[in-house]
Amino acid sequence: MDLAQQAKIVDSIHDTLHDFVGQRLKVRANMGRSKIVESEGVLTQVHPQLFIMEVDRKRGRTARQSYQYVDVLTGMVELSQNGEPLFEPFEIENPNAIPEKTEVVLEEKVLS
Repeated sequence: MDLAQQAKIVDSIHDTLHDFVGQRLKVRANMGRSKIVESEGVLTQVHPQLFIMEVDRKRGRTARQSYQYVDVLTGMVELSQNGEPLFEPFEIENPNAIPEKTEVVLEEKVLS
């Protein structure tokens, strides 16, 4: 997937989320090192590079979390509403464009 395709997808993610401002969404974010954070909250703002949610915390508190559209593109952040995902996983259109792994064979030298 080239940069132009990625930019179009990020723009479509932005446009889609713009329609969901003010609605409750569930967020599942992969924070790395096998840490996945799931939370629910209201999408409050969309900006050119990121979107902001007010997520529910313990004891009735809320916290603001920001996420980048690129994280949705790469699958690091998943959004759903009423159990239905907002975005399907984005796939590479031309799988042949991915370089295959190459095997490197090292020769042994015997010193005599």
